[in-house]
Amino acid sequence: MLKKTEDKSTAAEKVVITPPNFKTAVVRIRGTAPYVQNKMSQRAREAMEEAQKQGSQARRKTRKKDPKDFDAAYQGAMHISTKGWHGIPASSFRAAMISACRTIDFTMTRAKLSLFVVADGMDAEDGQPLVRLHGEPRCFHMAVRLASGVADIAARPRFDEWYADVTLKWDADTFSATDVINLLARAGVHCGIGAGRPDSRESAGVGFGTFEVENS
Repeated sequence: MLKKTEDKSTAAEKVVITPPNFKTAVVRIRGTAPYVQNKMSQRAREAMEEAQKQGSQARRKTRKKDPKDFDAAYQGAMHISTKGWHGIPASSFRAAMISACRTIDFTMTRAKLSLFVVADGMDAEDGQPLVRLHGEPRCFHMAVRLASGVADIAARPRFDEWYADVTLKWDADTFSATDVINLLARAGVHCGIGAGRPDSRESAGVGFGTFEVENS
């Protein structure tokens, strides 16, 4: 007697993993404190690269300390896009939002996989993704402490009045639109962006870089 065999190709397939379900929204934020930039300049990167090429030979040489060009340091610390506008690293907002998850006991690693910031352009020198920054900079001389522990004066661009339109992208299976906007608002209060922000890894900050979400 012939046995009837099941055609496995026609058997119903059980789907466990759903496709990505990402949403986007543009949110305007406005600074509630000055925003200070601290980009590593092209000149500094080239000097570091040259020293690394020379290896131990560079350390044997007696290096003469040149006078500091504060204007060059100020210009070099700016993020300028390939189209000429000022920008903020898109990663700054993403890092701040992920860090802000600690204030609501949400898993940071899960947010890291679910939250993104869409860039408006790229840095003309180092290619960093940037969010367009609206505001006018001025040169700000800021007392800092280097990694070696030595005190120094840094010339940095400071934006006293500024705003940006941040394009957020998130996994809608993890966050709602309201969740994401509220998390950005918390990031603006608790974390901030740029030099001197409250959530600085090197210090408790000086209150720079905070922002608020504008009501639509």
